[in-house]
Amino acid sequence: APAPERMAEKEETPDNTQNGEEQPENAEEAEEEKKKQELEKLPPFEIVEGERFPAFFFKFQFRNVEYSSGRNKTFLCYIVETQGKESGSFRGYLEDEHVAAHAEGAFFNNILPTCEPSLRYNVTWYVSSSPCVPCADQIAQILQKNKNLRLTILVSRLFMWEEPEMQAALKKLKTAGCKLKIMKPQDFEYIWQNFVEQEEGEAKAFEPWEDIQENFLYYEEKLAEVLH
Repeated sequence: APAPERMAEKEETPDNTQNGEEQPENAEEAEEEKKKQELEKLPPFEIVEGERFPAFFFKFQFRNVEYSSGRNKTFLCYIVETQGKESGSFRGYLEDEHVAAHAEGAFFNNILPTCEPSLRYNVTWYVSSSPCVPCADQIAQILQKNKNLRLTILVSRLFMWEEPEMQAALKKLKTAGCKLKIMKPQDFEYIWQNFVEQEEGEAKAFEPWEDIQENFLYYEEKLAEVLH
């Protein structure tokens, strides 16, 4: 499969700029820009938790391009299903900054700090990029320690997959029982419907980007090569 097209720098940022100042094209974009600025006022490097996140974050952070300059966050959407005396399910999302605590670690610290031995946990993550080496090692250790935990990770992009250390870490995840997959177009649609903020009234339909299928096939091929 061909490599995903590398987007130009001007396409790597969700803002419109002119003479160094942001210039929203219409009222809707102006409102989105206002929301974005409000979100950026949050304390730096804080782990953000919630149920749904703004559409512009999804369109930028989850896009399955190869060249990911400017995407300095990880978005992790999770679904936790329990089976046993307390069967149930819950969902939400976590957001991080790469230079601080990572969303993968925050999930096990904030969302699922303990696994009750009497329950079985089926956990599904939809993540904007695959885990870094330290996070992959941490996840593998947790899975080895908690045999009643099943984890499936679906990723938009592979993070530094050409590096030998990263390849070894991904293989360690597989050995520990983690199912690692590349997101298909229908997985992006699922995130859009279940984790992205929708305007009042009817939910807006998911609009796939032009190279979504080609990029999925590219990353699927690379992941297969790494995990063979």
